[in-house]
Amino acid sequence: MTAFAMNVMFAVVWLAVSGSASFINFLFGFLVSALAIGLIREQAEGVSYLRRIARIGSLVALFFKELALSAWKVAVLVTRPKLEVQPGIFAYPLKVDRDFEITLLANLITLTPGTLSVDVSADRKLLYVHAIDCTDVEGTCRDIANGFERKIMEAFR
Repeated sequence: MTAFAMNVMFAVVWLAVSGSASFINFLFGFLVSALAIGLIREQAEGVSYLRRIARIGSLVALFFKELALSAWKVAVLVTRPKLEVQPGIFAYPLKVDRDFEITLLANLITLTPGTLSVDVSADRKLLYVHAIDCTDVEGTCRDIANGFERKIMEAFR
């Protein structure tokens, strides 16, 4: 049984034991059971459930930061009187190799304004990305590698 499923099960048990089936009470039971599972798994030399939750939270925070920054950059770009952009498609070399990780990376890139994931190569080594401005492809690849891709590998490996 996965740690998340066990966490939900313990939260439901908490609802039954406490006799109050409210969302706040479920959330409290979920948080307490997450803490308990995290403490137990650390002692059993397993993967830390709490650390994984923190890393996923860090990925979500990075996404919202990048979302805001990209939205601002695109808004500034399109409000200029003269549109000086070089749209194009570039191949991003993937370090992630599992289907879930590739899909998550492609979705995060697509949800960020100014970029769009187009395709994945047949050997799953390249992700083709369309960008509104391809003047600095190396910089964009570096940003993806040091941002989304690194956080995905930290959270899910």
